[in-house]
Amino acid sequence: MKIDDLLKNVSSVGIAGHVRPDGDCVGSTLAVYNYVVDNYPSLDVHIYLETIPTIFHFLKNSDKIEEAKDESKVFDLFICCDCRELSRLGNAGHYFTDAKTTLCVDHHIGKDGYADFEYIIPDDSSTCELIFDCMDEERISKEIAECLYVGMVHDTGVFQYTCTSSKTMNVAGKLMDKGIDYSRIIDETYYQKSYHQNLILGKALLKSKLYLDNRVIVSYITKEEMDEFEVLPRHLEGIVQQLRNTKEAEVAIFLYQTDEKGYKVSTRATGDVNLTVLASKFGGGGHAKAAGFSVHENPEAAIKKILVELEKLL
Repeated sequence: MKIDDLLKNVSSVGIAGHVRPDGDCVGSTLAVYNYVVDNYPSLDVHIYLETIPTIFHFLKNSDKIEEAKDESKVFDLFICCDCRELSRLGNAGHYFTDAKTTLCVDHHIGKDGYADFEYIIPDDSSTCELIFDCMDEERISKEIAECLYVGMVHDTGVFQYTCTSSKTMNVAGKLMDKGIDYSRIIDETYYQKSYHQNLILGKALLKSKLYLDNRVIVSYITKEEMDEFEVLPRHLEGIVQQLRNTKEAEVAIFLYQTDEKGYKVSTRATGDVNLTVLASKFGGGGHAKAAGFSVHENPEAAIKKILVELEKLL
């Protein structure tokens, strides 16, 4: 699948990713946007995402990201990245539905036939790795390479997750050869945290508990606590990974409050367990070692139900 083949005989292109965009979502959508703008300057191109974390503002054309509106614009081609469910496109979903032609590039498990054209490889490290495959390597600029590298770094945990393959490392090497400052990208977008982020991380660690013979570690953060430490949901990135680093635990579970009764649940695993099976029990999805879903009850009750299902898998 090559993006260039779909860009023939089109005059307008829309691009979007999932709600609450993470590094892979931001990196893949901006990479596609920059590729089209750089190589097809005559096209009308728009990129739609919810507010992105400030750590990604250095990426080229991040200031061109728009908020999806209820306007009746119909795109010749609409590309969704890192998202295989229409509901997860948020307010940009109607652009996808109304578009003349659609393309989906993703590495998550889901139903086929979501878009007119699909490039889906669940075993690949990230959507950014797949986007690289879809581009003409000679046309990838340093700025596009930065976008792709960001996504790969964040979805592989700096190339340590099991989704990392020799192909992943080869692609990363080719992006490095474009002249990107890869050390700065890793440090400033993955490892560095603000003072308030460190405080909320400390709170989550202090509240954490071990379950199921210490094989599972769980913690949660309420909206009241987020307000106390002056953080937003996007500032909680990395907490579940820090829980995952606990030596005794095979599975880490982190919940944070999204509304009065709702909690977003992130899970990570190091042991021999498929977290997509757990997530599917609660209407979510993801990968074998990293999956997510939402619950709509108090966290203690939700944790009990999650542990019941997880015990079966362990």
